[in-house]
Amino acid sequence: MELKKNPKADLKKNSAFYFALGFAAVMLITYLVLNHKTYDKTNYDIAQLDLGDLDDEEIPLTDIQQTPPPPPPPPAAPEVIEIVEDEVEIEETVIESTETDETEEVVEVEEVEIEEVEEEVDVPFSVIENVPIFPGCERKKNNNDRKKCMSEKIQKFVNNKFNTDLAADLGLTGRQKILVMFKIDKRGDIVGVRARAPHPALKKEAERVIKSLPKFKPGRQRGKAVGVPYSLPIIFQVED
Repeated sequence: MELKKNPKADLKKNSAFYFALGFAAVMLITYLVLNHKTYDKTNYDIAQLDLGDLDDEEIPLTDIQQTPPPPPPPPAAPEVIEIVEDEVEIEETVIESTETDETEEVVEVEEVEIEEVEEEVDVPFSVIENVPIFPGCERKKNNNDRKKCMSEKIQKFVNNKFNTDLAADLGLTGRQKILVMFKIDKRGDIVGVRARAPHPALKKEAERVIKSLPKFKPGRQRGKAVGVPYSLPIIFQVED
C-alpha cells in the first residue's frame, strides 16, 4: 500500500516565509537590546523650610542715642588795629649808579700773583728714575747700584738696631716675620711708618727702628723730588 502525504502537512511549505519572519524578529530584539539604556536611581532629599518659626521670633528694638552736638567755639576777640600817623618820616635809601663815563679816570689793578701748590706725588721704588740715596751710597754710578746699596744699608741698619731678644722675653719661639711699610718723602724724611707683627711689642720695636733711619737724599722723577714708598720684611729665628 503506497503511503501519501497530506499536502497540508508538508513542513517545507512556506518555510522561506517563516525563516524571513523569524530573522526579522531576531534583528528587532537585538536592536532593542543594544539601544536599551538604564539610569541609576538617586534618592534626593528635598529639604523643607518651616516658615512658621520665623513669625514667632521677636526682634529687639535698638534705641538710637542722639549725641548732642558740641558747643560752638567762643567768638574770636576782635583784632586791635593800631593807627599809625603819617607824620613819621621814613628815610629813603638812595642807590648810586655804578655806570662810568669817558671822563672818569680808570684805576689800574695790580697783577695778582697765583701761588702754585705742589702736588704730593709718590713713585714706587721699583720704577723710580733716581732712587733715594742712603748716606754712603752717593758714590754708586747708576740707579740699579744705588737701589742695591740702599737695600743692603737698610737691612744692615735694622739688624744692628732691632732687639731680637725681645721675642724670647715674650715667650715666642720659632721663625718670626715682621713686615714694615714706610715712605721716604720728597724732603728725604721717613714718614708713614706702619708694621705688622705677631705681637704688639714686636710691632712697636720695628716701628722704632725704622723711624731712627738717617735722613735720605730724596728720590727724583723727571727732575722733581717725589715720595717713594718702601716695604721691608724683618725675619729672624728664635731658638727654643
